[in-house]
Amino acid sequence: MQSPLWTLCRNWIAVLLLTVVVPALAEDTGRKVPVIDQVDQAVSKLVDKNVVAGAVTLVAEDGKLVHLSAVGKADLETNKPMTRDAMFAIASMTKPISATALMTLVEEGKVNLDDPVSKYIPEFADVEFDGKKLEKPITLRQVLTHTSGLGGDQRVVKSLENQGKILADRPLYSVPGTKWQYSPGLNVIGRVIEVASGQPYGDYLQEKIFTPLKMNDTTFAPTEQQKPRIATLYALDKDSGELKPSSSWIGNVKTDPYPNPSAGLYSTASDLFRFYQMMLNGGFLGDTKILSRDSVAELTTAQTPDEIVTGFTPGNRWGLGYCVIREPQGVTEALSPGTFGHGGAFGTQSWGDPEKGRVYLLLVQRSNLGNSDGSDLRKDFQNAANTALSK
Repeated sequence: MQSPLWTLCRNWIAVLLLTVVVPALAEDTGRKVPVIDQVDQAVSKLVDKNVVAGAVTLVAEDGKLVHLSAVGKADLETNKPMTRDAMFAIASMTKPISATALMTLVEEGKVNLDDPVSKYIPEFADVEFDGKKLEKPITLRQVLTHTSGLGGDQRVVKSLENQGKILADRPLYSVPGTKWQYSPGLNVIGRVIEVASGQPYGDYLQEKIFTPLKMNDTTFAPTEQQKPRIATLYALDKDSGELKPSSSWIGNVKTDPYPNPSAGLYSTASDLFRFYQMMLNGGFLGDTKILSRDSVAELTTAQTPDEIVTGFTPGNRWGLGYCVIREPQGVTEALSPGTFGHGGAFGTQSWGDPEKGRVYLLLVQRSNLGNSDGSDLRKDFQNAANTALSK
């Protein structure tokens, strides 16, 4: 285990490096970038096996980019190659970003994590479980840790205000605080952001996170200029064994035009690197401050008790909108205790490892992959990077 002094010094070095390194990632300009051959080989094997059509992978260490690569195809029908600046629907990787936005309001004193949800969405005052009124109200902390008892689909209908009322009327899966149930709770948080800030949720994220961090390709509604860079979503045809174009409400602006705090963002490897490096730095990126170190620690520290089993892989607990690795094993064996992040429905993965000072990003577009958090693709990518960097 590295000393706190070394970790602090390394983070300050990372801040300085980012003022030079990160701007070079803004576009796929063709300039030379570092590539770890073992990572490309590991991912390419699964491209060859039709697990995914293509992928963008990024690894950073101590704030410095050590790997950024694109393999395979962004679109099979047109034979379009994957590029480093490709855009992806990141699905539930949206959740930690929403939680981080809420924490800016906590710092401003406009929100308390232990506030009852009903303070912002009055309909939650009448929530019942098994026909009985709750003894204690559902809190924002419970919503952020998926222990609120909420469950079911994560779509947003008409508006976050309307969706808040829908969720308040939805039967609970369990007594709040007793079980972990993956939920649309971050959609509740999106509405709380609107009420507490007085701004639409999407506008607030743009002002407080995307613009300051220069995340210029992170959006709920890609522009006409951005659309050609979006990687095609595929599903595996089990009869033919081939990848076929797929569709989903996630990221579909035509069917679901409302910004979705649980699943709605598109982004790129470069943008997500900026976000996760900010978190590893303790809330800073260069001269830009998003949060205090204490707030970052609150978000990324396990909040759920040991007796509550959380997540989609063994050995983790839940922070505030973030999964936190407690005991690395299996698919997470390359990560350190305290690593935080989140996966997405289409196989995407984003993780920050504070002990090793690393960011791991895996971007693909594959539905019906099963448990993407436990996928061989994720495991092989992380293991290859860790092995190469540990030599």
